[in-house]
Amino acid sequence: MKNVSLPRPATRYTVVRAEFLIPVSDHHGRQSRIHDGYVLTEGSTITEAGPFSEEIRARIISQCGSDLTVVGGRGSEGKEIPMLRAAILPGFVKAHGHDHESPIIGVAKDCPLTEWLDEAVNLFTGFMNEDRAILEEKFGKSPNLVTYLKARVDDIWYGITTNMVHHCNHNKYRVEEIVTANLMAGTKMIVAVGSQDRNYDDRILDIPHNVAVERLDNYLAQFGGSERTWIIPGPDQFFSNGPDILKALKKWSRDHGTLIHIHSSEEPNTTKWFRETYGMTPIQYADSIGFLDENTILAHQVNNTDEDLEIIRRTGAKVVHNPLANTILGSGMPPVPRMMEMGIPVAISTDGSGSADFQNIICAARLASEYQKAVLKDAHVLPAHQVLEMITAIPAEFLRLNTGQIAPGRDADLVVLDISKPNMTPSYLENIVENIIWAADGSEARWVMANGVMVKDDNVLTTLDLDQILSEVQELAELFIEYKKKARKISGTGAHKE
Repeated sequence: MKNVSLPRPATRYTVVRAEFLIPVSDHHGRQSRIHDGYVLTEGSTITEAGPFSEEIRARIISQCGSDLTVVGGRGSEGKEIPMLRAAILPGFVKAHGHDHESPIIGVAKDCPLTEWLDEAVNLFTGFMNEDRAILEEKFGKSPNLVTYLKARVDDIWYGITTNMVHHCNHNKYRVEEIVTANLMAGTKMIVAVGSQDRNYDDRILDIPHNVAVERLDNYLAQFGGSERTWIIPGPDQFFSNGPDILKALKKWSRDHGTLIHIHSSEEPNTTKWFRETYGMTPIQYADSIGFLDENTILAHQVNNTDEDLEIIRRTGAKVVHNPLANTILGSGMPPVPRMMEMGIPVAISTDGSGSADFQNIICAARLASEYQKAVLKDAHVLPAHQVLEMITAIPAEFLRLNTGQIAPGRDADLVVLDISKPNMTPSYLENIVENIIWAADGSEARWVMANGVMVKDDNVLTTLDLDQILSEVQELAELFIEYKKKARKISGTGAHKE
């Protein structure tokens, strides 16, 4: 991997003051709302957060002097830290996604998961491998890096500063590029490296299964020391991984003290097919081989039996709900309120842009709540502040990272939402969280700080070349559409048989 210059804060100290501070923290109280609040950071760490006052203004100006950046710009003397018409929140935390999918937005729509995987995801990632030499010459870099940089743009644009990327199918060979993209962007990333040895595109099967373990060893040796980047096992699906490979990867996870991440029971036809083929549900299968525990993170878990839910509760496994993709692909929706009542931890995420169409995580939180309110005919379930926790503090706890809350000692990951827009007016202390969840359209993320660096400053990305990235992704997508017209048809993923 070429040397990547990691973004650093422009000054030692940064302060942001806004009309509202929503810390979502144990320090202030998870549901606290502060009028005229501020956050002071030093380097990559939050040092102060709470109600603003004239005494605090004077002390910060005296203490920090010229080594201070004021978000939104300094005011006049005596008003050097102006109050923004904005709300400060923790940077959003995405506990499940795929960074290769931006170029396939709108491809193979109105079809179920496994058909979409074969006709969009597997075809696209295969295209980048088959035409790699041509694409590298055209772009002057790996085509995978083109897609991964666009994914960093997508996350930052919507205020996501931390992400667990499920690096599946052909992407499992391209970890250098995803680490490079993360370092360039200045975000945090856990890379869950994929594997499969059955019921999948035969070009990428890990046979014998020790191939997948050796791959993890190599990646850990290469990238384990990279800042703000972690390597863990991420077998793609229970249907695509047999017991030997899953046991080996779980052992690797335990030996290295890491999480392990996998898709589970996402689509009804494939879940039904799995049960008919193997005589048990995916969760029963996982339990039978000792795969599930408190360090296992399950993506989706849409289609469940009562026994499945009890197994998840008993083992301490965690669930990441992806309502945007689940609805678009017709997969169904998990019983989130019931899961939470049982004590199953649940976070909300976006999934990849190919299935979710964008990374608007506020929209994902809103849809998760709206669906459950409607289907249960109960307006009380999943209120605004609860789903806000499910995209900040709770997924940060899943990922075991020092983020997702605004409090002294936490990582300096913030999103500052502009509430001066028509859709956010009126906003006041009693309705600000509700407005963020029910009224925001995602474009309100005007300032975004990751690890103390203002990666989006007054709607301008500072660590990535937006124009170049958008141009390259547009061209890559158009080349793929031409390739798709003549490519061989892929089938065989899970229940997608032809």
